[in-house]
Amino acid sequence: MDSVPTLYDWAGGRPALVRLTETFYAKVLADELLEPLFRDMDPGHPRHVADWLGEVFGGPPVYSTERGGHRHMVGRHLGRAITEQQRRRWVTLLLDAADDVDLPSDPEFRAAFAGYLEWGSRLAVLFSRPGAEPATDEPMPKWDWPLPPWQAQPKKTSASS
Repeated sequence: MDSVPTLYDWAGGRPALVRLTETFYAKVLADELLEPLFRDMDPGHPRHVADWLGEVFGGPPVYSTERGGHRHMVGRHLGRAITEQQRRRWVTLLLDAADDVDLPSDPEFRAAFAGYLEWGSRLAVLFSRPGAEPATDEPMPKWDWPLPPWQAQPKKTSASS
């Protein structure tokens, strides 16, 4: 039986994620709701986000080794006061960019991709609230393929003593 590819590999690896994030951030800078949050971003930001997504989706640990991992990402959101409307626009534009760059459109991949965007963006809103003190010692999130609800979940066994 062949091994299951990572979401990173299925998406097309780093080149696909760089195309995604470069396309996405061009949309962000043209968007009146999101532009104020990103107008002063580092020109390398799209590639850093591509590395983040790559690591989260099972690729190499580039973001952890070169950017400081989860701690750094949390720190980038502190005090930004991201609104729910901005979060939703961010997710929508990223999903649109995925279509624009032809990321895989199969339901399994898109469910995993959209699920991560929803989860991660909601954390970013929480981390960005004034006075928020999120834990910065959390490990990098790891996102994987969803199991359809009709598939049996693996049974957990415990060793008896």
